[in-house]
Amino acid sequence: MQFILLIFTFFSTFSKTKYFLRVMGLFKSNRVVYKPVKDMNLGPDSTEFYLQANVKAPRMTGIVVKIVTWLLESRIFGPLLVYILKGNNLIHKHVTNADLEEPPLYVPLHHFEDHKEQEVKCLDFNLTPPEKVEVAINCLPTTFDKPINGTKPSLNRWTIMDYFNAYSSGVITPNMVAERFIAAVDESSKPRLQMGFFINYNVEDILRQANESTIRYQKGEPISVLDGVPVAIKDEIDCLPYPTTGGTKWLHKQRPCTDDAGCITRLRLCGAMLVGKTNMHELGAGTSGINPHYGASRNPYDASRIAGGSSSGSAAVVSAGLCPVALGVDGGGSVRMPAALCGVVGLKPTFGRIPHDGVIPLNWSVGMVGILAGTVEDSLITYAAISGEIPSHQPSGVPAKINLPILPLTKSISNIKLAKYGKWFDDCSEDVRICCSHALKKLQGRYGWKIVDVTIPEIEVMRLAHYSTIGSECHTSLDSFQDKNLAESGWDVRVALKIYGAFSSMEYIKAQKIRNRQLQFHKKIFSEADVIVSPTTGVTAYPIQSDALKTGELDYVNGAALIRYSIAGNFLGLPAVTVPVGYDKSGLPIGLQFIGRPWAEATLLHLAFAMQAICMSEYRKPAIYYGYDLLRTK
Repeated sequence: MQFILLIFTFFSTFSKTKYFLRVMGLFKSNRVVYKPVKDMNLGPDSTEFYLQANVKAPRMTGIVVKIVTWLLESRIFGPLLVYILKGNNLIHKHVTNADLEEPPLYVPLHHFEDHKEQEVKCLDFNLTPPEKVEVAINCLPTTFDKPINGTKPSLNRWTIMDYFNAYSSGVITPNMVAERFIAAVDESSKPRLQMGFFINYNVEDILRQANESTIRYQKGEPISVLDGVPVAIKDEIDCLPYPTTGGTKWLHKQRPCTDDAGCITRLRLCGAMLVGKTNMHELGAGTSGINPHYGASRNPYDASRIAGGSSSGSAAVVSAGLCPVALGVDGGGSVRMPAALCGVVGLKPTFGRIPHDGVIPLNWSVGMVGILAGTVEDSLITYAAISGEIPSHQPSGVPAKINLPILPLTKSISNIKLAKYGKWFDDCSEDVRICCSHALKKLQGRYGWKIVDVTIPEIEVMRLAHYSTIGSECHTSLDSFQDKNLAESGWDVRVALKIYGAFSSMEYIKAQKIRNRQLQFHKKIFSEADVIVSPTTGVTAYPIQSDALKTGELDYVNGAALIRYSIAGNFLGLPAVTVPVGYDKSGLPIGLQFIGRPWAEATLLHLAFAMQAICMSEYRKPAIYYGYDLLRTK
């Protein structure tokens, strides 16, 4: 029935003269003329219209998505169907036929500006990764398990420092943790659970690393507090001895992994135990984490729900307590989104802050290595270990200063201004809105920080421009070998790639004009406030339906809701962090997001830590949780 409706919609729409003339190039759709940025009012009294996402695409799986794939890949029907989809979803109106005076901005590299952040330690550029980690340790509070209200939390995640202290005391060894980790992953993969955490993990390599770390501790010579700590890596990042699949069955054959990525090299220098490659949405082309080749990554809070994407496995393994930290790649909220859905911390640094070499170049102007962690403290330690780009990647040729926040328990930084765009903030499910509003109110009440009401114009236009950009970049990066491997891709990804390939050079350039325009809006807001605050996702984790497991799933309505608050971080290269703040009526996690000025990660981590301290007494243990087993003493 759904297929019949889809086909009916396609042909009835196409038969309309208006659409036919558009396809033939004889009719121009209504143009949008954008006012100059200098004439825009960004205050709370602005008359700018808030355009909600109005996605017109039915959910498709199974035989329906196969037939749609055939239509899209057809030389006759494909271009027409794509044109109609772009028109129905307002891409023609707001991107293709837009009139903008701003020049394009192709890469969101930011000149370094010292924001005079409060209560920070500056990292010397010449420090090694272990030395940077040592500085980070000195920024942590002396007591790790006290929430701000004194109530002991029901969920007490093992942190990096817990691992280090257990290893140093000799009560637990990295060998013991490795063996327990392997047993837990094996259990999670069995038919009863099928959690879909990993694409690949090598038992022999894990035990080798654990043994080397155990010997170092026995000699009293650990490299850093990360020595022997299990860290998982998204299968978009090169990490020997594993192939880098990008969630596909073919990419590693065309692009073999010959060396570690820069961020992996830095983790190895700290002694981290790299435990495998986590599952991901194929080619990062979706938000659910349902992969038809390697199984769906399931949410540890409810295994019948999605973990989010595309860094789905990385979020899930941290949530389930298998690792205190994992790495992901964030091209459109792909770290923050699954972090929020799985109830963990997700940090996406400023564009260019972390080396991007050795990462599949699917989206080079919006993608960024990010960190998923059980606590803000662990995200800080990992950030210190892997941050620091090479000078040539900065516009001025001078590397940006790296500040680490000094995290107190009893006080925090003062006079913070949090920008809030009310219409955007509230454009989410009722549970998310109530939870995030309550968390923000508690944060403001505790520290007296000021809420600044603002307007961020054209947010939906930015989403469409980002989609045009990430789609064009993904399609271009795969151009040399996608055709001969297309049949090996999931059906949902084949649809996505056909849409990605339909963006024109004009649409790409106009999207970059919109990028420049949005950056100017955000700079104006950051002249009045320190951060922008919003929910992290518009909805909580939705159910995994069985019909999606073999073909993948196209669900652009839920996808737009999940990605609603993520775009500025990627499209504009801004740092952002999500922290868990509560749960919906079904017990599914909800995250609150802070978006910061370029290079101001320290301020974001300060705010995330303050928010965590308020909420942690109410954190709940996931239904699937292995954390307590890994460091048990008996």
